[in-house]
Amino acid sequence: MGDKSFGMSSEVIKNLAEQIKKVHDAGVEVCIVVGGGNIFRGAKEASAGMNRTVADQVGMLATVMNALYIQNALEGIGTSARVLSGLSIPQVCETYMYRRALRHLEKGRVIIFAAGTGNPYFTTDTGAALRASEMQCDVLLKATQVDGVYDSDPRRNKKAQRYEKVTYDDVIRGQLGVMDMTAVSLAQENDIPIVVFSQHAPDALIKAVSGKGKFTIIRKEV
Repeated sequence: MGDKSFGMSSEVIKNLAEQIKKVHDAGVEVCIVVGGGNIFRGAKEASAGMNRTVADQVGMLATVMNALYIQNALEGIGTSARVLSGLSIPQVCETYMYRRALRHLEKGRVIIFAAGTGNPYFTTDTGAALRASEMQCDVLLKATQVDGVYDSDPRRNKKAQRYEKVTYDDVIRGQLGVMDMTAVSLAQENDIPIVVFSQHAPDALIKAVSGKGKFTIIRKEV
């Protein structure tokens, strides 16, 4: 949403698409999982009294909207992309199927996974860890508001310490909060390293993929 209070920023989406294109053109197979917080925050609405299941369903639909924007931006710069949704919306995008997703990767397309797992009560983080496990991804990249994992919230505590490397167990035991604990546990079970980096840094995605810039890597051993 960029500098807006909600909605989409065409500048941010264009920048993200260009970064994805650079990674894809470098020969990396790319799967994207998008959230929907710029449109609707299901957890926040549920805490305010909205039915949790309905709130999560609306949130999942918001991720589909974001996915379509990213797909359109990628296609506009010559990168083939497909949106696969955990919810069945055949008039809008393809419904997620494991073998269909593999086929798109084989054809060199960027895959954008939308609507999370298709079920309420599961976060976008968990959806990302699930899809990364299914697609046998080498790494899960978590683009967030801060440049790694800290021992406390750096936006509230100026003395918070950033980790260069940290184990799954440390994240879970310390409740470090960078990702949903279910997502971390799923990544741990399938031995998928998690790289946490700031989405605001210039060329943040390509740097994270290349092992450059500031980030924290979460894995079994440090």
